[in-house]
Amino acid sequence: MKRTAVSFLFLCCLLPAALLAQKKPEAKPKPAQSIPELRQQLEKILHDTHTPGMSIAIVHRGGPERVDDWVAGLGKSNVAANQPATAGTLFRIGSTSKAFVSLSILKLVNDGKLSLQDPVHKLVPEIYFKNRWEATDPVRVVDLLEHTTGWDDLHLHEYAKDAKGMTLRQGLDYYHHSRISRWPPGTRMAYCNSGPPVAAYIVEKLTGQRFEDYVTQNFFLPIGMKTATYFEQPSPQLTTLYHDDGKTPYSYWNILERPAGAINASANDMAAYVVFYLNRGAVNGQPLLPAADINRMETPTRTWEAQQGLKAGYGLSNYTSIHDGFVYHGHNGGVEGGLTDMSYMPDYGVGYSYSTNAGNGQAFEKIGDAIRAYITRGQTKPPVPAAAPLPVDAQQYAGWYEPDAPRNEFMHGIERLALNRIRFERGNLVLTNLLGTTHDTFVPVGGEQFRYLSKKDPPEPIATAALLVPNAAGRFVFIGGTRKHLPAWLAIAELALLAWFLLALAAIVLYAPFWLIGGLIKKRRRPVERPIRLWPLIAALSLAASIGIMALAGSDAINRLGNLTIWSFGLYLCTLIFAGASLASAGALWLARKQPVRKSVRWFSIAVTTALLIVTIYFAWWGIIGIRLWA
Repeated sequence: MKRTAVSFLFLCCLLPAALLAQKKPEAKPKPAQSIPELRQQLEKILHDTHTPGMSIAIVHRGGPERVDDWVAGLGKSNVAANQPATAGTLFRIGSTSKAFVSLSILKLVNDGKLSLQDPVHKLVPEIYFKNRWEATDPVRVVDLLEHTTGWDDLHLHEYAKDAKGMTLRQGLDYYHHSRISRWPPGTRMAYCNSGPPVAAYIVEKLTGQRFEDYVTQNFFLPIGMKTATYFEQPSPQLTTLYHDDGKTPYSYWNILERPAGAINASANDMAAYVVFYLNRGAVNGQPLLPAADINRMETPTRTWEAQQGLKAGYGLSNYTSIHDGFVYHGHNGGVEGGLTDMSYMPDYGVGYSYSTNAGNGQAFEKIGDAIRAYITRGQTKPPVPAAAPLPVDAQQYAGWYEPDAPRNEFMHGIERLALNRIRFERGNLVLTNLLGTTHDTFVPVGGEQFRYLSKKDPPEPIATAALLVPNAAGRFVFIGGTRKHLPAWLAIAELALLAWFLLALAAIVLYAPFWLIGGLIKKRRRPVERPIRLWPLIAALSLAASIGIMALAGSDAINRLGNLTIWSFGLYLCTLIFAGASLASAGALWLARKQPVRKSVRWFSIAVTTALLIVTIYFAWWGIIGIRLWA
């Protein structure tokens, strides 16, 4: 769930852990053959990863009644109190909560209260958002649920807000500047935690009920989720959430926009919830929603790739994932100190949910692998589509691509440098990184669609990639996200400038000890050269300090960087110092143009200062210089 310090995605905790996940090549666990054996595996994972506890529900269609179903709590719900986790202990399920917004909207559609295609502005004109394509491509209700509004995800200080006692409307009004469409809605998917809360507000307005009350009345209680709630509950009913050490607790996170990820639910609650999907919207044989609505939730429709027929993707708060050759539907998510996965396989009539009370990504992945190995033991994998000829226009898509649907716009300038190259070999599409050190192969399966061919895992049974029809915005592909074609000269120029900058940084740091030590020797002192050496070093150190601040903020990054603290102010100050030192370096070079500076030092300074100035301009363009994450 956590990401590297270079990417701020690790700060956005209300996110699904994987969309169209391609498994990392690692050893698979030996499938447990019984519940006691699976329990032993999971308890070992908890122990080895310092994860205090978890909830688990494994159920089949019509269950939980079979001998191979299991609903339980493992480990501790409260370490200090030595309180065991049970099937009734409430865990926070994060973004898994979002599906109840989609369920509520679908119920209102069935009641004739609205349509998925209704423009949002028509329904709730009082809710602010900005879309310069509104006249031709309005933000529609469906866009809120399929994350195709084009809006930024919540900004960091929205995550950091303790919203105890705030209403949904107050949460939406707290800071609305993240709700700005960056491309025409209904074209690209970028995960956005403010979309579902706007849809939830539509539910409130049309029903006259508080959203949480509407969900409890129409879904929690009918489904059998008797203890599920959006609000904090007393201990020991509610588990305590912990840092990765499994000992240091988090405070309860009162999420600003609760429908995005605030639900607390037990293993018993989640067992009933998974059965609801396996029974295609029916409870005790009676349809709570039509089966067609469950099918619709599992089907993306709005993105370019969905309009071209790609079935895998993000539907209505429900997305496709592939593990070990099996296709799952569902949603996962997390909050600080808590991770959840809810997944099911309709064709096999089995599903699961599990939650942990520590944000340990390693534990989360290992637990998921063990559960999936158990429920698929002895199952026949779905057939793999046969390879088809490459599309006739495939070679037109060869070349360089950049990510083009960032979750947060202020990280766009960094993320877009993660260039990939596409080429076609032996009838397949091959995707390489900018260094050419990784090669992902995709097999054509008809039309413009491709399935991923893993080096170690079984072949994927459905298409997950596509060549997109060119449009006025350019040429695009969908491979793990929307990517835009770049002219070769531009890609090579960007890579060359990036390499230049990295070499300049390395040279500045490696050169510094020599001239600093030399300055201690009187005969080697050259005061006229001091400024053109010193300012680049200050720029390099300030940039390193910026990265260090983000890295050291660690698992408390939301509070440390989303509020005005020494951490967030330090980051702001370091980016300003970087820009100021780069400019000062250029000024020092100008002032020293007629001074007796050694030729080698002058040319070295020109090379590194030019690189620093280019990056300063680039960072300023993308809003990184003077960034105030608390504001």
